[in-house]
Order: sequence, then structure tokens, then C-alpha cells
Amino acid sequence: MAGTRSRLRGWGGVAGMAAACALTAAVTLLPLSRGGADALSSKPAGHGLAAAPGKADDCKDPEASLQPSGADGPAIDAIKERGRLIVGVDQNSYRWGYRNPAGGGLEGFDIDLARAIAEDILGDRDAVIFRAIPTNQRIAALNSGTVDIVVRTMTINCSRIEQVAFSTAYFQAGQQVLAPKSSKITGYDKSLTGKRICSAEGSTAYEALEKKSFGATFRDEHDGQPQDEDVYTVPNQLDCLVRLQQGLVDAVVTDNALAAGQAAQDPAVELKGDKPFTTEYYGVATKLGNDDLVKRVNQVLVDYRKADWKRAYEKWLAADLPGITGPPQPKYRTG
Repeated sequence: MAGTRSRLRGWGGVAGMAAACALTAAVTLLPLSRGGADALSSKPAGHGLAAAPGKADDCKDPEASLQPSGADGPAIDAIKERGRLIVGVDQNSYRWGYRNPAGGGLEGFDIDLARAIAEDILGDRDAVIFRAIPTNQRIAALNSGTVDIVVRTMTINCSRIEQVAFSTAYFQAGQQVLAPKSSKITGYDKSLTGKRICSAEGSTAYEALEKKSFGATFRDEHDGQPQDEDVYTVPNQLDCLVRLQQGLVDAVVTDNALAAGQAAQDPAVELKGDKPFTTEYYGVATKLGNDDLVKRVNQVLVDYRKADWKRAYEKWLAADLPGITGPPQPKYRTG
């Protein structure tokens, strides 16, 4: 146990940081319960019936989104009436969305983008209510109306566009393996055979392991039956790093963008493999049917890509995830 504790570095260790986040939540940060939506006195953006989603079998280009527009609509009007944009975010992902223990405020690449959207819609980048939501509750938070948008390293894919609507992509990432530097694991390959792998519930990492696990253990089950305690599949991705540090798992599969920040927090771990084994794109998610909000976010991203994106990347990500020259080019639907 002493060896494990010695590896918990930075801000008293990542586990310590997560605990600090929970204890120092500000009034603007309203955690979402695991069971779904919590009470909200103001009405959510968009009250019409959700648009019928497309079939995953017919999906060929999930990153294609609606054409950008600065026009208002029902969802935008509801946000303006409330006077606040409610955003689902992470508070535990270093460099993306995390609570700075020195100042107590939420910071990161996703937080900057959320504020830019609020500034465009409401004229004030501080007119935001941040709601901390776990990975496995991002879609539920949108569909219940608990949040207007989710800006939380959320990958656009064919399965998810049946459930929520996405903006154009604002970041390219990919799945990769995170493991101790001393580990003989070499990447997403046969070196995972017999190893215990952690991933977040509802994540694209878990989906990848379902398709090909190389003989690794990644499910919380025994003899085919689910177990009560989450060990290998967890609500929040940061929980995987804590389990890795505690020796409960041998490796983590997650987005390389998130893993790079975790490796920066704990020098005892590193990304394995030369490059990610998938190509994925992050988008801002909204409730299906809130087309005016999707178009407005896409308009914000048109301007954001010109200068703000580069400044945010250099401030938050360049040191740990170098070599990225710019954001992905937007794709729009035709017809």
C-alpha cells in the first residue's frame, strides 16, 4: 500500500483532487445525481417534440451537422428568458474541465468553449450555470432538460446521434491505453491478454473493448452475472486512474486527449502505443429537436476556430498533447 500511495502525486494525488472537487463545489456547480435529473426552478431550453433520429444502420457521416445560423428560435428564446446557459461539464478532467484547487474555479478547454457560447447567446461569458455530470449521464441530462448543452469531451458517433444532436466537431481525439511506465503493456494489442482494464460506462472506450478486448477483463461481472461494485466500468473516467493508482486494474482505455492530461498529473503512468487506435471527434451535444441551438453553436464555432481555438489549445493542451495544428474542419449536412 505504501508503494501505491507514493505514486499519488500532484495536488495530493488525483484521488485527492477528485475529493477536493466534490468538497469545494460552488453554487454554480450543481451535481447531477446518478439516477437522472435533479430539480431546476427554471424551464429547460426547448419544449417541442424531439425530431425523429436517424437509424444507426444508415449513418455514414455522423460528424455532419446543421448549417450555422445566428437566428433565434424556441431553445434560444428559453435560454434568454432564463438569463443563463446551463451546461453539462466535467470537473475532474485535467486541462479539459477541472476545478483549480488554488482558485476554486472551473477551468479548461471545454470550459472556455462553454463560456464563448454563453457570450454569444447572452452577451456575457459568465452567464453560465455549470452542472457536473458523470460520463454515463451526459445523454440523460440532455433528454431530461437538466442542461441545455453538454461540453464534456463527448465523441460524436452513429449510436449517439440517434439520442442527441451534435454541433460540428471541435476537437479530434482517439482511444489509447494508459498504463504504468513499468508495465509490459505495449498498446491496444495482445499485451492486454489477461489484464484488468478500466473504462467509463457509456464511453466509446467501453464500446471498443466490447468489440475487441484481446482477452482482457473489462466487465464488472462474475460467471456472466453483473456485480454490484463498479471496478472495471465506472461512472467517471477519472475513477479509472484512481483504480490504476490503487492497483485494482492494470490499465485504462480512454481518449488520448484525456489520458495525456492524466499522465501529466501522475508521472508514473504513460500512454502506450505509438498512436490512438481510433479516430474520434468531440462535439457540443444538445437535445434532439433543438435545431436553433445546434445552428447557433455551429455559428459560434465558425468564429471560435479562427483564433480562440488556437489560444485555448496553447493555454490548456499544447504542453501535454503537442503537435496539433488546428481544429477539425466542420462538416455540414446537404439538402
